[in-house]
Amino acid sequence: MDNANRLFYIEELEDIYANIEAKKRAAKTYRERVDYLQFYDEREFMKRFRISKGTFQLLLQKVGPSLQAKVSKQYSVSPRTKLLITLRFYASGSFLITVGDFCGVSVSTASRLVKETSHALASMAKEYIKFPFDAKEKQQTSSEFFAIAKFPKVIGAIDCTHVRIQSPGGDNGEIFRNRKGYFSFNVQAVCNAKLMFQDLVARWPGSAHDSNIFQNSRLKFRFEEGHFQNYVLLGDSGYKQCKYMMTPLLNPCTGPEALYNESQIRTRNTIERCFGVWKRRFPVLSMGLRLATSTKMSVIVACAVLHNIAIIEKDLLPPNETNLVPEDDLSDYSGETQVSSQANSIARTILIENYFTKYINKSGCLTKFF
Repeated sequence: MDNANRLFYIEELEDIYANIEAKKRAAKTYRERVDYLQFYDEREFMKRFRISKGTFQLLLQKVGPSLQAKVSKQYSVSPRTKLLITLRFYASGSFLITVGDFCGVSVSTASRLVKETSHALASMAKEYIKFPFDAKEKQQTSSEFFAIAKFPKVIGAIDCTHVRIQSPGGDNGEIFRNRKGYFSFNVQAVCNAKLMFQDLVARWPGSAHDSNIFQNSRLKFRFEEGHFQNYVLLGDSGYKQCKYMMTPLLNPCTGPEALYNESQIRTRNTIERCFGVWKRRFPVLSMGLRLATSTKMSVIVACAVLHNIAIIEKDLLPPNETNLVPEDDLSDYSGETQVSSQANSIARTILIENYFTKYINKSGCLTKFF
């Protein structure tokens, strides 16, 4: 064999070996996927996935069919594993690569599964996040609020909280920066006395004002149209006082006014407690979401759905082992909003005169109330 042929032969062999090595490198490796439902006892499962095993099985029945792989393959990810991966992400708030390693999938697969499962869970919002519908449900909700601090005709407590996100970048990225300087969604929520969400709006950037979110919400339209008769919402001073929105007085001067404020604040505190329980159960809401914008919104709604289901199923609150520093809810209001709130106070004045005044005796002292 001459030198030219020998060189050609060697180059051909090198190409063959290179192709073989490339195929070896490209071959997928499938890591072991642990069934944590069987691996952990109830307490350890709750610590890592933030819900009980019974609630997990209920969720699997609800969303399992929509998470089933369209084409069955030997190593396709089961709905059970998809749900475990997503719950672990909500529970830890860590990078997807950490969640993927925990459940035996690649980071790209973990990202895809969290997105898919979050959309499936968020699609259950109409079933689990809703206002009382009929007269009996409305009366029951109002009675539960009344039991807190005797504030009458309350159907919900409203406020906004900020869910931290990674900067979305782009031309509009800065609108997500809130007044505390970090990027977030400003999430409006209404809860009942059981700390369950009744309404959730999770699409506004962190720079949006609380009152502006409400002014542009479907919920305001429903109250304007009289869907809730003479029932009212309780909000802080960032909201405009009107016949269906009761806000605190900025400068209470009389005994009845002070009593109104105390009752209003005690009852409205349910929404603050609701946010605290929600973020403690799902630390991802405080750690900073590192996902596409549409997926971030799905995660927020999905966590609200899971929160309500956990309360319905009477799940205990998981231990707080993440050492997160609680953030304030960044409820921010301007002087202009306060002035309009004070000016439009006919409904509040009537309530104070007709209801709270009767609990103050002639000497100006409070009779038995709380």
